[in-house]
Amino acid sequence: MIKMKLFRPLSVALATAILTTSSYAATKWDMPTPYGDGVHHTKNVKMFAQDIKEATGGDLNIVVHSGASLIKHPEIHKAVRTGQVPAGEMFMGLLGNANPLFKADNIPFLASDFASAKTLWKASRAAIEKSLEKEGIKLLYAVPWPPQGLYTKKEINKVEDLKGLKMRSYSPTLSRLSVLLGAAPTTVQTPEIPQAFSTGIIDAMITSPSTGVSSQSWDYITNYTDTKAWIPKNMVIVNAKAFKRLDPKTQKIVELAAQAAEARGWDMAMAETDAKTAVLAEKGIKVSEPTLTLQKGLKAIGKTMGDEWSKTAGDDGAAILKALQ
Repeated sequence: MIKMKLFRPLSVALATAILTTSSYAATKWDMPTPYGDGVHHTKNVKMFAQDIKEATGGDLNIVVHSGASLIKHPEIHKAVRTGQVPAGEMFMGLLGNANPLFKADNIPFLASDFASAKTLWKASRAAIEKSLEKEGIKLLYAVPWPPQGLYTKKEINKVEDLKGLKMRSYSPTLSRLSVLLGAAPTTVQTPEIPQAFSTGIIDAMITSPSTGVSSQSWDYITNYTDTKAWIPKNMVIVNAKAFKRLDPKTQKIVELAAQAAEARGWDMAMAETDAKTAVLAEKGIKVSEPTLTLQKGLKAIGKTMGDEWSKTAGDDGAAILKALQ
């Protein structure tokens, strides 16, 4: 069991950077996130906002709107880009159609443990920051989900068992994976998962133990196969113009708070993996490792997707793969 080590209060570096900004009018940022308050991403982003509020003496107040209550998940990127909201949190893979680099952490079995996931992030971060900058967006930090597992109403022993099922999709990569599995991809956002299962809109999903618990998956599925398929990330982004309007001292506080949030968030994700997988089992879901036959089938599909991705990701993609190897 991994022990969670939270980075609270802020690091010494951030504490020493706290300088009075009282000569500036207080600024309020509305910040949407699509996830509920019980998810570690939301907990972390609220701590991030609180750190900044305390460090600036209330001169920058980030109000977190959780559970897609302000803006729906697919619209958060556009809302930040256009300045509708100053900042937001979103699933990185949603931008995969526009730039394949955003899909790197969604490729099955490319990075399926936290050590390799960190290597992947270090290798891809600069290119992702550059892509966002072209849209007038500044990356603040990124935090992973636990490794992705398979939720189903029946036991899955081989890839063929998934054929014909309606599988939840929330990114281009997952849609492609569903097709390769012989399943039908169906777009369902996180808050809609329970109803989608209950009404037969979907029969299966690949997601984290966190989402499985927050959506109370034991009410509508019976099996969780711990495939550890990939470790995707959320990213917290800010409109570049909104960030530049902050005075330099506040900008520094935000950047240091983001560094602390990223380090804290990775620790939270590792602890979350153990804790939420245990909850699934406690609630009566059958938690199992994938059979060798299922592993073999999934890895073959992962290789296909990795080859497809490398052909579209160009030099940046080649550099990422080299770093992982």
